[in-house]
Amino acid sequence: MNVRSKQRFTPRLILLSILVPALNLGVHTLIFLFFRDSGLPPVLNALLAVIWGIFGIYSIYFTLNWVVEQYPDKWKERVTPYVFVGPAVLLLGWLLFLPTLRTLYLSFFNADSTKFVGLANFGAVFTDRLLLTALRNNLMWVVIGTLACVILGLLVAVLADRSSFERLAKAIVFMPMAISFVAAGVIWKFIYYYQPGDEQIGLLNAIIIQLGFQPQGWLSMVQPWNNLFLIVILVWMQTGFAMVIFSAAIKGIPEDMLEAARMDGAGEIRIFFKIMLPVISGTVLAVTTTIIVFTLKIFDVVMIMTGGQYGTEVVATEFYRQLFMYQNAGYGSTLAIVLLIAVIPVIILNVRQLQKGGNL
Repeated sequence: MNVRSKQRFTPRLILLSILVPALNLGVHTLIFLFFRDSGLPPVLNALLAVIWGIFGIYSIYFTLNWVVEQYPDKWKERVTPYVFVGPAVLLLGWLLFLPTLRTLYLSFFNADSTKFVGLANFGAVFTDRLLLTALRNNLMWVVIGTLACVILGLLVAVLADRSSFERLAKAIVFMPMAISFVAAGVIWKFIYYYQPGDEQIGLLNAIIIQLGFQPQGWLSMVQPWNNLFLIVILVWMQTGFAMVIFSAAIKGIPEDMLEAARMDGAGEIRIFFKIMLPVISGTVLAVTTTIIVFTLKIFDVVMIMTGGQYGTEVVATEFYRQLFMYQNAGYGSTLAIVLLIAVIPVIILNVRQLQKGGNL
């Protein structure tokens, strides 16, 4: 048994464990105060702040790790994981958990947070016509958008895997992923653009006119089907994400398993449903839950394309409108909590699947 393993906590180690992190925190607090109150030019101030951030994170890790290295081996093994994970957990708690608690607290108050109203805001969410429309639209996004992305992504992954143009096909399908949702909204706004008369600069209406039909206001006049035209944008962008994940999972299926099934006379459709799909079921679930979470909090596309008008509002746009436009903190916070409650079951399902070993 070496000397380090026989060590025990001494007053010196306890003092180091307190003073070193406290000194580090104190130094960085002083630096923060300096940057906050400095009269430096904004560009220089920002540059120095970035440099401080990079070296500051390293110094915090270095000092904490150095303190742990002084511990006995038995305690070092116990404490080291917390040194690596602890700061991230504290940061997430500060940025996510505490704001969530504050949002929940505000949801029980009126618009200006001066009067406790209990569950009145939650009752209003499920009785107000506009908010019910937003919930209905969110359900459309979740069901239709998720199913379309998963099915098309799986279809493209399987077909591209058997094609001699696999790389090109996958690159074309994946390309929209490189575009932000704001940029995609601007692009598709030109595709759906409508103006009275026969002169149309929108691509879709120009095609319609050439075919002898009347132009349509796809985003304003065709309600509630205009939501489907918005969902098309999600499918256009997220199918590439699903395809890439499914393609990687399919390539992980043992080839001898597929060859054995073919030798037994199984057709390709039967192989897909009886062998490939069960093998990659964990991946399918992971991709599905990821897209569900994304569609539940969809905001960018709707805000850019319609601003939540013409019956296209979703929970996120209503949350933005209530909180930032109408200054109704009670309604806005309630909508945020409703969105959180809707996401939690999906997250729990995903975590359970990961615990069962069904991860990607």
